[in-house]
Amino acid sequence: MFQKILVANRGEIAVRIIRACKELNIKTVAVYSTADEDALHMQLADEAVCIGPPKASDSYLNIHNILSAAVLTGAEAIHPGFGFLSENSLFAAMCEEVNITFIGPDKTIIDQMGNKSNAREMMQKANVPVIPGSNESITTIDQLKRNVEDIGLPVIIKAVAGGGGKGMRMVFDEEHLEASFLQAQSESKAAFNDNRMYVEKIITPAKHIEVQILADNYGNVVHLGERDCSLQRNHQKIVEEAPSSSLTDGVREKICDSAVRAAKKVGYKNAGTIEFLVDKDENFFFMEMNTRIQVEHPITEMITQLDIVKEQINIAAGYKLSVTQEDVMFKGHAIECRINAENPAFNFAPSPGEISYLNMPSGGLGLRVDTAMFAGGVIPPYYDSMIAKVITHGNTREDAISKMNRALNETVIEGIQTNLDFQLDLLQQPSFVSGDYTTETLSKVIIPNWLNDKEAIDETI
Repeated sequence: MFQKILVANRGEIAVRIIRACKELNIKTVAVYSTADEDALHMQLADEAVCIGPPKASDSYLNIHNILSAAVLTGAEAIHPGFGFLSENSLFAAMCEEVNITFIGPDKTIIDQMGNKSNAREMMQKANVPVIPGSNESITTIDQLKRNVEDIGLPVIIKAVAGGGGKGMRMVFDEEHLEASFLQAQSESKAAFNDNRMYVEKIITPAKHIEVQILADNYGNVVHLGERDCSLQRNHQKIVEEAPSSSLTDGVREKICDSAVRAAKKVGYKNAGTIEFLVDKDENFFFMEMNTRIQVEHPITEMITQLDIVKEQINIAAGYKLSVTQEDVMFKGHAIECRINAENPAFNFAPSPGEISYLNMPSGGLGLRVDTAMFAGGVIPPYYDSMIAKVITHGNTREDAISKMNRALNETVIEGIQTNLDFQLDLLQQPSFVSGDYTTETLSKVIIPNWLNDKEAIDETI
């Protein structure tokens, strides 16, 4: 087992990883930018190294500085968390060059699955259904038009090297096709230094379902069930739950089996997530594979009682999976609400600043809070706006929702704007309560309803 791990991330995921390491009696090294010099993750770690100024490209994306910190402190492994360098094959390769273990898949798999066109091709070879779309990387308008003619509108244009909603545009008519392509391509070039695009047919209405898998170095692959991540704004998830309340057992089994088959086909190792779209007739289609731990991993941990971060570390250290598929038991229902430092009433504008008062929920079975916040702490303006995740678990979906209502009502965050009230209202929406929602529900139903209700309340004040 490793004696020391460097955590190449910040915020709640860095805290989450550091705590797992402590429970495994592994020493930790935190890295931080000058904007995070009082951050919780660096206070919890055994050592902390400043890796640069606030801008992410100068610090949390600075491969040279992070590797230098690892070598300087004698760290044997690096856990990248999610975001930043977690799916950067160059980073994984450079870790290998300096004899430091990258806690994740190897550089070849990151490249194979990070290239969306290549991933589609590999899934087809594994007999996993894929969304109708282009089988080539697209760099010109002529290529785009040929593919759209074959697929038919509406389509979604995506960056081959994309993620997090960047380099992505939905097109419903020919009039906007060319401009949308150029905008997406420009965004992809700026974000990923890659102008290759591909197109897919828009599946609507649809559920966004993802399957958590674990794979060791000995060919063992298990799935930990599925998560429903359909409630999204601008392709960013807001609320997730596990299991999905809309899948039949037959479809659930087929999707999970497909995820395991896909992981085996590519020779995957460590934790990963296979993402699917499920249409109204319960046909499912592969979207992409995330070669890292997901933000929403806690809900899977709640229903399986398996620690995914510890499994990641054990796999990277050369141990076999702690469970077989037959050992994985699913119990109850879990929900995660992401608390963001943003103002929903002003188009979800970021709201950085100092937290003057904080009370997070506690007490009772089936409640978990993942956060790096503390009273007096500062939320910098340079990074993602997510500041906490509230996770509840119950014997039934209704139990989990009831606990979440209680937990969010107990939460008080002052000094900055948050989406806390929005989350509370979302839990009351009929479409959420019934579980009858799709990837379009948040933007087309819930947000407009919430804004209308807020305007009506404001007018009475």
